[in-house]
Amino acid sequence: MDIQVSLRENEGGRWVAEAHGEQAARGAGASQERALASLRRSLGRSLAVDGPLTLIVEVIPRLAGVAEAAEVMGWDKRRVVTYIDRGSFPEPLQSLASGRIWRRSDVEAYAADWRTRHRPARRRR
Repeated sequence: MDIQVSLRENEGGRWVAEAHGEQAARGAGASQERALASLRRSLGRSLAVDGPLTLIVEVIPRLAGVAEAAEVMGWDKRRVVTYIDRGSFPEPLQSLASGRIWRRSDVEAYAADWRTRHRPARRRR
């Protein structure tokens, strides 16, 4: 039996796996693997399956708009927009009428790189 599943990370860093359709169920855990194992247990209790159970998993990335990008960077929104306008910020995943969106992981990687490049040099005495 094939079951469609979406897997996403919530704000607290925990993962949530949800089965859709007739076999609606939910599992959660500290990692993707634990969330899927929890979901399998939930499905096992609710389904009487003769044969293999196949989960078709779609991982949905956490997204960030300008406000979330500013939070990750430790900046205000105007500074993020300045870097976007300069072409110094990662390309957005999509530009919507409400604004640009990025994968949060892309913004976090950019922030880590930016901090490495702009860390003040230690002065020797």
